[in-house]
Amino acid sequence: MKITAEEVRYVARLARLELSPEEVSSTTEQLDRILSYVDKLNELNTEGVKPTTHALAINNAFREDEVRASLPQDEALANGPSHNREAFIVPRVI
Repeated sequence: MKITAEEVRYVARLARLELSPEEVSSTTEQLDRILSYVDKLNELNTEGVKPTTHALAINNAFREDEVRASLPQDEALANGPSHNREAFIVPRVI
């Protein structure tokens, strides 16, 4: 057994979780299976394997910046419910 019910109760207490006895039992079993699987993965020889962040190679998806004409201010403001001819008027947050 990689983890005990007492350890599960301890971590639950730290996380301020209240677990029923059934939840402690099922969580202990689930975490034990997860930790056993991780131990199995640790047996693999990864020497010479480059660390990755994704399973597939990802190329930069950014595009070059292009200066383009933007929407005229009066047209942009026309899409909002309320404005003062310069900006949208929104309810005060503070």
